[in-house]
Amino acid sequence: MELPTPEDLRQRRTDLGLTQSELADRADVSQPLIARIEGGDVDPRLSTLRRIVNALEAAESDVIRAEDLMHEEVVSVAPEDPVSEAAKRMKTEAYSQLAVIQDGIPVGSISQSDLVHLDAEARDEPIEKHMSESFPTVSKDATLDEISNLLDHYKAVMITEAGETVGIITEADLAARLS
Repeated sequence: MELPTPEDLRQRRTDLGLTQSELADRADVSQPLIARIEGGDVDPRLSTLRRIVNALEAAESDVIRAEDLMHEEVVSVAPEDPVSEAAKRMKTEAYSQLAVIQDGIPVGSISQSDLVHLDAEARDEPIEKHMSESFPTVSKDATLDEISNLLDHYKAVMITEAGETVGIITEADLAARLS
């Protein structure tokens, strides 16, 4: 068993967004002890170290990640598909926007508001002529806070792994999770 270094403990704590006081409360130790351990001023007893590590592990399980929220099935269209296909798919799926994906990679988005301004002749044109920018992408381990911040500015967030689309999260998914 390899014991964590003071730097390891500090890094895990800060990655979880915990203050020294919050970690101390969770581990049932004092904040000055956490500060001294992280500073390398004191070597804790094994039982104390175990309580701190257990508190960090419990905090990690409290963090909601993208993979906990995402829909693996991504309803999308291809850039070369006609605009009419996007409109049809939005109506069928009852979605107000769709991701535009080419070879597994998000390349744009198209929404009902993009389609409203088009004339009848545009129905047969490729989506790529009328699509908007792609939704932002994050990895499966992105946190709820990161996703929430992105959804303040975008209609959806794409989840990718090694560049390939593996899921999507929308404001509706976030609202459903929080309720």
